[in-house]
Amino acid sequence: MPGFLIGTGETAWQPGTDRRAGRGTRWKRVSLMHLSEYASYDALGLSDLVRSKSVTAGELVDCALRASALVNPHINAVIAMIPDWELQLDSRQSDGPFFGVPFVIKDLMLQAKGVPCDFGSRLFRGAFIAPRDTELMSRFRDAGVITWGRTNTPEFGFANTTEPVLYGPTRNPWDPTRSAGGSSGGSAAAVAAGVVPIAHGSDGGGSIRVPAANCGLVGLKPTRGRTPVGLLAGDPLHGMAVEHIVSRSVRDSAAMLDAVEGPGVGDRFVIPRPRRSFLEAMSAAPRPLRIALSTDGHRYGTVEPECVDAVREAGRLCVALGHDVEEAQPNFDDDAFHTANAVYWSSSLAGGITRFARLLGRDPLPDNLEATVWTCFQYGLALKAIDIELADFHANSICRSVGSFFTRFDVLMTPTLRSPPLKIGALNSNDPTFGPLEWLQACFTVAPFPALYNMTGQPAISLPLAESRDGLPIGVQFAAAYGDEATLFNLGRQLEVASPWAHRKPAVHVSRFVHEFP
Repeated sequence: MPGFLIGTGETAWQPGTDRRAGRGTRWKRVSLMHLSEYASYDALGLSDLVRSKSVTAGELVDCALRASALVNPHINAVIAMIPDWELQLDSRQSDGPFFGVPFVIKDLMLQAKGVPCDFGSRLFRGAFIAPRDTELMSRFRDAGVITWGRTNTPEFGFANTTEPVLYGPTRNPWDPTRSAGGSSGGSAAAVAAGVVPIAHGSDGGGSIRVPAANCGLVGLKPTRGRTPVGLLAGDPLHGMAVEHIVSRSVRDSAAMLDAVEGPGVGDRFVIPRPRRSFLEAMSAAPRPLRIALSTDGHRYGTVEPECVDAVREAGRLCVALGHDVEEAQPNFDDDAFHTANAVYWSSSLAGGITRFARLLGRDPLPDNLEATVWTCFQYGLALKAIDIELADFHANSICRSVGSFFTRFDVLMTPTLRSPPLKIGALNSNDPTFGPLEWLQACFTVAPFPALYNMTGQPAISLPLAESRDGLPIGVQFAAAYGDEATLFNLGRQLEVASPWAHRKPAVHVSRFVHEFP
């Protein structure tokens, strides 16, 4: 393997010569690339190495496992190994764009056959093992990834920090006293620390974009209907929740969306397919865009100066790149928006807990649910059908108002969050003093910008364009019209080239720990 730093005593998995009945190839350990080099590649770069036979998929997964052994004790991102992951090494799609790339999945929504899913909750710990892959998991496999672990998430994803009672807090690799964000916090922390180059995430109110912003990553929430949902839900979170990945590079996000986009059989939302691949759209010649800029967080959004400055600097960069930028924002009923969100989130939580509790023979109790989840669960149980109808009425009005704004602008640029990453414990989901509406208000205060695009279904991406005075990541969010991820990828790539972030490394990163490996 020319160019790799070999000879450090590091080892990897390679096929051996004997077989175990029913369990595929026996794997043995051989020399391996250096962890610092492994962590310097994005996912497409690693796959290119496998395809060129510079490394094997087994070597890359061994890198991921050793990287996790080094950094996970400091950040608590990966909560469990997936049994018999090595059997995937015989079956990956060699023509998949991510052939041989190590991958981890969030402990929520996505289901992998034979793999437990605890939903981040003591209520369901050890109770549910997926009987089959969900459609998106099947597409991830076809893309070529090797899925070897599960990542931490708040209980039922019901917080924008990842600090569940079940597995404890995931810590931010940039500063372990800070939150990695939520609800895809475990996945984001694992990517930021160099354990894997990409990881699964889901987003119902910012749950991909919030941790991406906190951890210095790229986080795209696709358009509603762009990626398949189910099998357990037809329109999760009343159509507001979607799934994709967190990544270090724009191109990885674009290429994975190419690999997994399109409806599954029976999906309730079916949208037009892209006219060309997102990877091609990302690389196309830029066109001048009409970009609106806003730092107004509406009802709960007193934005800290560093986040305001990050957006304004990004706006100046967009002007330098040839785009037209002006201050503007959509006009919609903010009170109606939060009223509808409270109904959607609480009713979805109550329905999900009730459905799975009956299926698995578990009783939801204050002793096995976190305090804020319990109070929101009770609130959801007390809602009436008319509450859902009125929430739908509000959401329809908001979608039309915001959609009209995007007939005049190609992109809206905002902060992703109101502040740099919070301290661990600043948002305590097990605090019994929160009522249901107070808890939702606390969450929206942290992240007043992302959730609008879950309700409208539009795509939005967080890019790691700035840092705080303390060296913490600050994300800038870009939203586009319904179905227009292509514009976000194209603009994102322009910004990535003009203001690169790949060289930035957090305090907890595998490249800083390799001397500790025996």
